Amino acid sequence: MKVAVLDWYTVNINGDVSSEPLEKFGEVKIIPMTSPDKVVENIGDAEIVLCNKVLITREVMDRCPNIKYIGLFATGYNNIDIEYAGKKNITVCNAGEYSTNAVAQQTFAYILDYFNKIRDYDRAVKNGEWERFPSFSYFPIPTGEICGRTLSIVGYGSIGKRVAEIGSTFGMNVVINTRTAPVNCPYEVTDLKTAVSKADVLTFHCPLTEKTKGIVNAELISYMKKSAVLINTSRGGTVNESDLADALNNGRIAGAYLDVLEKEPMSPDTPLKNAVNCIITPHTAWASYETRSRLVGIVCSNIQNWLDGKPSNRII
Repeated sequence: MKVAVLDWYTVNINGDVSSEPLEKFGEVKIIPMTSPDKVVENIGDAEIVLCNKVLITREVMDRCPNIKYIGLFATGYNNIDIEYAGKKNITVCNAGEYSTNAVAQQTFAYILDYFNKIRDYDRAVKNGEWERFPSFSYFPIPTGEICGRTLSIVGYGSIGKRVAEIGSTFGMNVVINTRTAPVNCPYEVTDLKTAVSKADVLTFHCPLTEKTKGIVNAELISYMKKSAVLINTSRGGTVNESDLADALNNGRIAGAYLDVLEKEPMSPDTPLKNAVNCIITPHTAWASYETRSRLVGIVCSNIQNWLDGKPSNRII
C-alpha cells in the first residue's frame, strides 16, 4: 500500500522520532508540511493518509479516490469531513490519551512557576542582587505554597483527571466542572460559576465545542479572584483573547499561562502577545519525546488493527 504523511513536522521537527515503524505498511511518502493547495498532489494515489492538522475535505476525498484510511496524529479530528468520509467508506482513526502525562506535567510547571518565582529569582541572582544583600537569604519577591490552594479544573477527561490527581497529591483543594457528571469522583463537582469563583488556579482541559468556544470571556473572568491565575492547555478557541488581555492589563486577574492560541502559529496581532503577566508557550505541552514516540506507536497500531479488520479509535 502507499502511505502519505502530510505534516510530519508536527510530530518530528528535529529528527528524534523515526518514521521507520510506518514502512512496514508499504511505500511511505513523508512530507514535512502540506499547504492547502498541495493536499491533493501530496496524497496522490495513496490508500493511507496520515496527518495532524491538514484539512481533508469533501473535495480532497473526491479528487483522491484511492483513499481508504485516514489516520490522525492527534485526538481532535475537526480537520476531517467525518460525515463525508463515512459516505465514501473511508475509515478515520484518531489517537487518544497519548499526551496525558505530558500536558498534566506542563500544567504543574506553570503552577509551580507562578508560585515559586524561579525565573524571577534566577534573574535577580544573575543581576547581582543576592551578592549585594547582607542576609544569607534574599526573598523580596513573594512566593507561596500550593498546598491548601483551590485548583479548579474545567474538563474531566484523561488529562483533567491526571491534573486532579497531581493537585491532590500536592495538597490542593480540587474542584471539578465537567459537562458529564463523573461517577465516584473523589473531588467536589460543581457548576462553572462556582468552580471559577473558588479558584486560586483555574485550568482548562475541555474540548473545543460550540458551548466551550470563547468560554473564557469578560463575564467568566468577572467571577475570578483578582489573585487567581488562569491556565489553558486545551484549545485556543476556548479563550476570547481580547477579553483576557484586557483583564490582565487591568489587573483583573493575577496572571495567565497559555500553551494554545486561537490562531496557530501565533498571529503577531494577538492582544495577548504583550499582555501583562501572560506567559505563552508555542503549543509544546504535548510535545515531549516520550509523547511523540507514543503517538507514532498508537498511529501504527491503529493502521495494523484496521488492516486486520478490527479498527481501533475509529471516529464514527
